[in-house]
Amino acid sequence: MSTHRILVIDDSMVIRRTVKDMLPDGKFEVVEAKDGLQALELVRSCHPNLIMLDFFLPKKSGYEVYQTIQKDPALKAIPLLLMSGRKDEVTDKIPEPFEFFSFLEKPFDQKQLIQGIRDSMEKSKQLAELESTSTPVQKVAASISTIDNAEVEQLQAKVAKLESDVKQLKKQLAQVVGFIKKKLK
Repeated sequence: MSTHRILVIDDSMVIRRTVKDMLPDGKFEVVEAKDGLQALELVRSCHPNLIMLDFFLPKKSGYEVYQTIQKDPALKAIPLLLMSGRKDEVTDKIPEPFEFFSFLEKPFDQKQLIQGIRDSMEKSKQLAELESTSTPVQKVAASISTIDNAEVEQLQAKVAKLESDVKQLKKQLAQVVGFIKKKLK
């Protein structure tokens, strides 16, 4: 019995089937959407553990689907792996570093897919931790006088860890891009 439900949103049946074939048997249930409208319906109805979203879709673009997901706290909590063969067009709309999702450049192999899934799960976990420790601006302003040095040091340590994680992710992404470029030659 599958333990994880992945919603694969891509207008290409080849990509949807490739993802399904690359995932280990029995561990994943793959739900497929071929356009942005169908994707939004399925995001809400099938309760996926992970969303793989193509950036360029018919009916409603992947960018519009992304924006809808980011506006809804319940949907934003779902790990997101954005896919595209045209990264430059993605970064025109969403600048790097990608904080709330992972990016998988097409075409990809099984190893890259699995790593992308892991990265998106980790980013989702970090986002949940960040949001659970953050407070609205009004509460921060009201409680500034009660913040002691230990709390400041804890926050500084968290910021340092996040900066380190971002640096490591950038390095890994550069390695992956370099590897892909080498393979394409």
